[in-house]
Amino acid sequence: MNHTIIIAEAGVNHNGSLELAKRLVDKAFDAGADYVKFQTFKSEKGVSRNAKKADYQIANTKKEEESQLEMVKKLELSYDNHQVLIDYCNRLGIKFFSTAFDLDSVDFLHSLNLGLWKIPSGEVTNYPFLKRIAAYNEKTILSTGMCDMADVRAAVDVLYNNGLSKENLILLHCNTEYPTPFEDVNLKAMDALRKEFGVEVGYSDHTRGIEVPIAAVALGATVIEKHFTLDHNMDGPDHKASLEPDELKAMVSAIRNIEKALNGDGTKHVSESERKNIAIARKSIIAACDIKKGEMLSENNLTVKRPGTGISPMRWNEVIGTKAICDFEEDELIRLE
Repeated sequence: MNHTIIIAEAGVNHNGSLELAKRLVDKAFDAGADYVKFQTFKSEKGVSRNAKKADYQIANTKKEEESQLEMVKKLELSYDNHQVLIDYCNRLGIKFFSTAFDLDSVDFLHSLNLGLWKIPSGEVTNYPFLKRIAAYNEKTILSTGMCDMADVRAAVDVLYNNGLSKENLILLHCNTEYPTPFEDVNLKAMDALRKEFGVEVGYSDHTRGIEVPIAAVALGATVIEKHFTLDHNMDGPDHKASLEPDELKAMVSAIRNIEKALNGDGTKHVSESERKNIAIARKSIIAACDIKKGEMLSENNLTVKRPGTGISPMRWNEVIGTKAICDFEEDELIRLE
């Protein structure tokens, strides 16, 4: 059976606290996610002093005067914290995963031998970053928020030209607005990526709710990534566009059900679960009134009713005009022999 990889994106919703990060791991595990993903960065390596916050970050943090560097500095996890979280994930039985945002962090994650990479949408045009990850030729997920097809093609070319094999690339359709308006999701673009590049595709979701990632699975997504938090109302840039634990659990459950629904062979046939209902739900040719032996069977004395254990109404024309082989009471199944 197909198994969609579900990445529960904790991101920076731990607010810099190792204990909150552990609680996020707990919730991702309880929900049944395959991976819990964090973010690995050294703030000064990836954000200049002059970088402004995005509108959604200002709205969510309520701190317009704060720079982006000041904001993200409070959201770092130390290298030591990474190992603590990896050990914690291993004890629970959920896979640890993280996204790097600078070259030093790429090198650090490589030292952890995770074997899986996530290139976030903001790094799609970061040539040195793409080149470094491509050289490892490990399974690599590329998010494509803020991209047109030419942007994606350029990034993929860099990856392929620097060592990444096509078999190791997964493209995620994505919209980098938090939360993404439903009218901007453009979910059919996921199929356009599949056709253009001939690789696995998935969806990184920033909409409110769980409907869109479920729909993405129905459309063939092999990977789903979704932000989650302990509480929408916590202070921080991503909490408001994230699922709470019960919502995450509902999303995972719905995706697993969709996988089962997609598991058929594609032919139209009677399933074993419904076969027993044929006799109950279908109908038969029935006496509409008392009929005497030898009486002509006609539209005046026949009708169609449940159960479906007698002559099928599809044989109506075959029955009309024949003579009753015996007396029939009203509502009795008609027999021809």
